[in-house]
Amino acid sequence: MTPPTMPCETPSKLATLGRLLPSFARALRGQDAVNVVAIGSSSTEGDGASSPAASYPSRLGTALTARFSTPKINVLNLGVGGQEAPDEAARFKRDVLANKPALVIWQVGTNAAWKDYFLDDVRAAILRGLDHLSGADADVVLMNLQFAPALLDQQEKPTPATQQMLDIIAAIAKDSGTALFRRFDIMRYWHVERGIPFDQMISNFDGNWLHQNDWSYNCIAAALCDGLLEAAAQQG
Repeated sequence: MTPPTMPCETPSKLATLGRLLPSFARALRGQDAVNVVAIGSSSTEGDGASSPAASYPSRLGTALTARFSTPKINVLNLGVGGQEAPDEAARFKRDVLANKPALVIWQVGTNAAWKDYFLDDVRAAILRGLDHLSGADADVVLMNLQFAPALLDQQEKPTPATQQMLDIIAAIAKDSGTALFRRFDIMRYWHVERGIPFDQMISNFDGNWLHQNDWSYNCIAAALCDGLLEAAAQQG
């Protein structure tokens, strides 16, 4: 069994976001506190973690703070279990933009694939959400699905709905010039290339084999931190 202290070891080519983050980079060079908003569903909220402090937004805040003594970086966890893109986009004005973020991380698509939503509606909601954010002085990172048994077939391949949702998010990111954090590919690498079994990266507290655990939340946060700082540094 893989020990819980096993290092993350995510290749930089998987953590890269593919886009610069000018607003985030500018905020990091300033003196004012930097707000980062993480919005999404239960895997943002932290289902499967042993405590809120073990969620990916909390671990990301710790990782970013370790890299920067100033300015202060606040990572705000606005995940709500069970929500999907239409619900989340509807919260942007009230919950996201009100916090004046320099960066918004939008984790999206898991519930749509898992619960077999009409994916064209989800696509439209993501586009609508990005349009809401376009007027803000904030960068956006889309985070795709987790690599978990609930989203895979018996051969550990993406179900049709999972693959379609992954394709939708990738296409939107490419067409809109939005940064993409490829959580699915990173977790697949851990499982397939590094041989980390699902019971060491996925929590089964509810019998669904869907949510991450402390180890994988921490490692996702570490990879995301690397990707964010690479993109911000390239901005100059």
